[in-house]
Amino acid sequence: MSEYIIKADKIVKKYKSGDGELVVLKELDLYVRPGEFLAITGRSGSGKSTLLYQLGLLDHPNSGDIVIDGVDTHELTTNERTDFRLKELGYVFQDYALLPELNSLENVALPLLMQGLSKRDAEAGAVVALNKVGLGDKLYNLPSQLSGGQQQRVSIARAIGHKPKIIFADEPTANLDSETSDTVIKSFLELHGEGQTIVMVSHEPEYARLADRVLTLSDGKITGDITNKHNHKK
Repeated sequence: MSEYIIKADKIVKKYKSGDGELVVLKELDLYVRPGEFLAITGRSGSGKSTLLYQLGLLDHPNSGDIVIDGVDTHELTTNERTDFRLKELGYVFQDYALLPELNSLENVALPLLMQGLSKRDAEAGAVVALNKVGLGDKLYNLPSQLSGGQQQRVSIARAIGHKPKIIFADEPTANLDSETSDTVIKSFLELHGEGQTIVMVSHEPEYARLADRVLTLSDGKITGDITNKHNHKK
């Protein structure tokens, strides 16, 4: 096993802005070890979510290399990237991104069906994932019948149903009250305790501090890299 599950070298991301261009990430280097819980913090506009989207293969950097679990993602075709995301990575977004017409079980089973699992196996995997986040009693509830925190936990279950190598979470507590946020973060800590690699963007210091390591971004560059002394692994 490689020392790093994510190796990002000289990542540049820029966008056209009027007549000029806005450089959001400036030759950024980042390494993540297997099983690490990494929090990325920084002020609004510092490039946190943009960085997460590059690392999670949801976007392409303008230049630089990203190697995930030994795979040079620059070499992947569009179809191969999609397949890699579907099988190897999991995502949790601040807006939950659940399909409103599907119940919890169906929302979590969908990515498993897309991977080619039978309906029976996909639903069995979804039940396991929903039980893991404490929602075994909400299998048949639609998103509209769930609280914000419950919807976010359904999205975590969806992210872990296929046992991804890495979970990418973009401000997973942004739309939640503090008590509900604590419950969501607890789910991440429990997954991390089982060895799950997690990369989480958060603007909330109290949650970032619970991670193994905290990166601070400012103006497209890493300005802080602090390793927390505690370790959640049993």
